[in-house]
Amino acid sequence: MSSPDLYEVLGVERDVSPEELKRVYRRLARQYHPDANDGDPQAEARFKEISQAYEILSDPERRANYDRFGSDAGPGAGPFGAGSVQDIFDMFFGGMGGMGGMGGRRGPQPGPDAEVSVEIELAEAAFGVTREITVTLPQHCTTCAGSGSAPGTTPVTCSECGGSGEVRRVRNSILGQMVTSTPCHRCGGYGTRIESPCPSCRGDGRETVTSTLTIQIPAGVEDGSTMRLADRGPAGPRGGPNGRLFVHLRVRPDERFEREGDDLHHVAHVAFTQAALGTTVEVPTLEEPVTVEVAPGSANGTVHRFRHAGVTHLHGRGRGDLYVHLVVDVPTELDETSTRLLRELAAHRGESVAEPSGGLFRRRSKR
Repeated sequence: MSSPDLYEVLGVERDVSPEELKRVYRRLARQYHPDANDGDPQAEARFKEISQAYEILSDPERRANYDRFGSDAGPGAGPFGAGSVQDIFDMFFGGMGGMGGMGGRRGPQPGPDAEVSVEIELAEAAFGVTREITVTLPQHCTTCAGSGSAPGTTPVTCSECGGSGEVRRVRNSILGQMVTSTPCHRCGGYGTRIESPCPSCRGDGRETVTSTLTIQIPAGVEDGSTMRLADRGPAGPRGGPNGRLFVHLRVRPDERFEREGDDLHHVAHVAFTQAALGTTVEVPTLEEPVTVEVAPGSANGTVHRFRHAGVTHLHGRGRGDLYVHLVVDVPTELDETSTRLLRELAAHRGESVAEPSGGLFRRRSKR
């Protein structure tokens, strides 16, 4: 199998400039990064493919080799190009602070993730529903707007790190100078210090608030599904962005139905005389009831199928089916009239039955 054309992988012409190549790569990397696609394996594979293509085409020497020979050969053709590694860290981590450490301004950190559970009915899971949920989470302080500083004041630039939020140290080694970066101990990595803390939040920039959120639960969810709501979780300290809110869904059992995937199963009971002679039975659905035509001579376990009467397909079109399973009930006790009539029927059909002293035709004892 031939390798894919690297220019086609990135969707660019062969004479693309380095600046345009970098711009296209940044856009595709953000689009297919695993963190932006909830761990989708196809997105992860696509991310690796475009990253590998960019690693080669972003290096002039490796790109020249590829243009000449159709493969990455020659000096510098390692598993990663030096320039591309720098670009990846620049994009997702804010740059590298020299060999041995990542740099970039730290600043306010995002809030942590939070979890909440919501219970819904089967019909709501089948068709989707809008729900209001009450959560108690840290939110940005209304007094200081999340800055952590008292009204009328602002945070000041940290004198220790100069506002970068980190302290860099240079040391000599056999490999040359090594630069390491650590969070500034004076400002905690924020790059600023609060000299006049907010009286409401005491400089944290957050206060615990009980609020009501409106969420849209999509049609087709199953019991145990989890929704991830970005930026709906706890606020970060000192103006940091909100974390994620994970909504765990529990679908209440419905005694009328058994769910298998997007199909529903319902058990309908009929008397043995109804199964023998035929009848109609009304059965429930997620919407209006429907009528089942029980044909004469229907056996126990007969299944009737109603198309598109099940659960809506998640993120797709159409619905599953409803299966109605017939259960033929045989009486465990009979009165004298029923016993006589059944014996006459058995005799008419030439069928042998148990004697009246036991089994199904046992008479009730008189009190």
